[in-house]
Amino acid sequence: MNNPFQNAMSQLQRANKVKQFSPEFLSRLHQPNRQINIAIPITMDDGTLHIFEGYRVQYNNARGPYKGGIRFHQDTDINEVKALAFWMALKCAVANIPMGGGKGGITVNPKLLSKGELERLSRGWIKLMAPVIGPHTDVPAPDVNTTPEIMSWMVDEYTKITNDTTNAVITGKPIEIGGSEGRGIATGLGGVYSFNVIKEKLALPASCTIAVQGFGNVGGHAAEILAEQGHKIVALSDSKGAIYSEGGLDIKMVNEYKKANGHIEGFPNSRTITNAELLEIQCDVLIPAALENQITQDNANNIKAKLIVELANGPTTPEADDILLARGIPLVPDILANAGGVTVSTFEWEQNIKGEHWAEVDVLGKLKKIMEEETNLVYERSKELNTDMRRSAFIIALERIEQATK
Repeated sequence: MNNPFQNAMSQLQRANKVKQFSPEFLSRLHQPNRQINIAIPITMDDGTLHIFEGYRVQYNNARGPYKGGIRFHQDTDINEVKALAFWMALKCAVANIPMGGGKGGITVNPKLLSKGELERLSRGWIKLMAPVIGPHTDVPAPDVNTTPEIMSWMVDEYTKITNDTTNAVITGKPIEIGGSEGRGIATGLGGVYSFNVIKEKLALPASCTIAVQGFGNVGGHAAEILAEQGHKIVALSDSKGAIYSEGGLDIKMVNEYKKANGHIEGFPNSRTITNAELLEIQCDVLIPAALENQITQDNANNIKAKLIVELANGPTTPEADDILLARGIPLVPDILANAGGVTVSTFEWEQNIKGEHWAEVDVLGKLKKIMEEETNLVYERSKELNTDMRRSAFIIALERIEQATK
């Protein structure tokens, strides 16, 4: 499997071939500003001591404080976190928000921990990271397998250590401790705003058939919103399997089924398929909303969708990008399509710093304006440069970071 950081650097080089940047600027972007590895000692419920490996990568802060989620996953490693931190720097620049790029993680399967163990682990990460994060330095947030509750433990621990009472060090918090209205749906909704712009540009049908890989917070909200807009969700997957229904899936019913059963497989009037089959089914729009390296040179020739919208980080390898471009399949890249989450996180940070609380209608109105403006810009630039939207998004982001660096 491709190393995500190598993919990220390959994407950087591909963008540079379309528009050249100075070698000095590029060399600065080949390594993060700082990389932190920590060993977190946790006493488990049975009294044994377990050491967990944790990370924070502070990639680039030319445009503002480092910003990026904390991922709890058994496959998380430093190369993945470095790639995600790099993409965050570009994502914040594409969205034109005043943040840099960072990312954190712990190598752990949180599903194997009790709630008490999970809380001790979350607080343990903050205890060791407190000296290098802060409201004006580095502002973490949720990512895969981390929740508003985990963020509340972390911000509480940070307050105990530092006496900072703004709560602005962490975003993605529960509303009652300074979280933002609209944050839960922001990534999925931002992707829908972006999709709606491209749908018009490509003259796709008013009602599209859509396959969503990943039925977590992001993919689940996107599927629900798209279904409400009149699109037909024909395939869905979670970490345990995938389902397909030519007539379309009732997303609210799938949600209820998953809550009751812990998985979506076996949902009535659907056919079980594999995650790999989901990527290759006949549909108008494919939305990878799970993990990295899903669309590769091995399956890119079999993709039948007319448009791909990346709600996951890094789901498409550079080799697959070339195949999709040659086949004329447009792709809305992750650093644009899933920028809604970090955009509303930045709104949350701003509200905390100013001691304000904005209404959901205002938060989502601001989000819609940013996503539509930047999607239009990325699309038009791709036409002007005769390239794909990933490279045009990279070029816009790099121009903005370079300007801030100067």
